[in-house]
Amino acid sequence: MPAATAEVIADVADRLFSAIEKSDVDAVDRLWSDGIAVWRPGARRDDDKARALRVIDWFVTVTTERHYEILDRQLFDSATTSGFVQQHVLHATGHAGQLIALRVCIVIRIDTNGQIDRIDEYFDPAGIAPLMD
Repeated sequence: MPAATAEVIADVADRLFSAIEKSDVDAVDRLWSDGIAVWRPGARRDDDKARALRVIDWFVTVTTERHYEILDRQLFDSATTSGFVQQHVLHATGHAGQLIALRVCIVIRIDTNGQIDRIDEYFDPAGIAPLMD
């Protein structure tokens, strides 16, 4: 079965980050396949969909504003897999006014149905510490 097209990949990427900026966890849920696996720094194993959605929900709950400053996005598309690698700075403001500017590299794989089925996210966890207070 052919992989997702470049147009589909770019659309999924744009919708994912827009949904998080808008606190739309339901839209994130719809973009993710039921079998999604999410890896993040500090995790001992991949998160399943329910756990990964709780992380997104926590993040939008502890922040009042979120914005992705996309530095680079490279699509990959072959007969067997497709997705994108993106570097961005995630800017966010916590409820107490604390600011973060978290540099992230993320690798996202998209299945043949146009849903995200794998996320590997790389960042320094110390960058989100201001939101933990």
